[in-house]
Amino acid sequence: MSDGQNTGPQDGLVAQWWATAVSRVEPGIIELREHPVQDLIGRATFAETIWLMLRGTLPRAEQARLLEAALVAGVDHGPQAPSIAAARMAATCGIGLNSAMATGVNMLGDVHGGAGQQCVQLLSDIGERHREGRDFDAVVTEVIGEWRTRSRYLPGFGHRFHPRDPRRDPLLALVDRAVADGLVEGAHLRAALAVEAQLNQGREGKKPVPMNIDGATAVIYAELGFEAPLARGLFVLSRSVGILAHAWEESGQGRRNKSPMPPSMVPVHLVVPTGHS
Repeated sequence: MSDGQNTGPQDGLVAQWWATAVSRVEPGIIELREHPVQDLIGRATFAETIWLMLRGTLPRAEQARLLEAALVAGVDHGPQAPSIAAARMAATCGIGLNSAMATGVNMLGDVHGGAGQQCVQLLSDIGERHREGRDFDAVVTEVIGEWRTRSRYLPGFGHRFHPRDPRRDPLLALVDRAVADGLVEGAHLRAALAVEAQLNQGREGKKPVPMNIDGATAVIYAELGFEAPLARGLFVLSRSVGILAHAWEESGQGRRNKSPMPPSMVPVHLVVPTGHS
């Protein structure tokens, strides 16, 4: 196409190669899932647009509010969270804000950031086996046992910092209301509460193991019909807001090459002059 002429069949081949149902962009046209963007601007919320892009249709207002609640709950968990700490350190190393954000986002893996996806899978395992006609409590016990053969940690339950995650109750209250209103089925909520109950049996006098943010948002994403991998993707979208805010704050504080520890705590033999790597 170097001569600027239409090459006919080659144009069609390129169009087919990049064919997508997500968006259509042509001169003077921008459509998101067949919705002209000018019809969405000022009318659709960001949460509604996320749903539209992932699911292909606009959600009901009640669905969008429930999705937004989960997104808001996961925005930030302080500078001690590895993803945010990494973004803050990166912001002092002479890279751009986008690179600092990417540093933080790339910390979100199976251990830090992946529990929501894993919890959706756990709750779905319970639901699928129960739908086969098996006893619900027996299925819960079985699935917990299987997951514990792979890890001592059960995704979505317990918290190393909070005795009871302050985000749990308001999120689950919203799901309770959604179940009562017929907005969602409630099977994943029931499974999560059953897991929580079994984990706390016989723990009188010991630290409880309540559902955490990953479990509560997993319930919401699963009840809304999002597949397990999207639970991680949606968490990344949510946490990227906190990562942005922390990286931006750090970039304005004038520090260079921020260390994981304050200079006064770094052993003398590890100290290097400021500005050196």
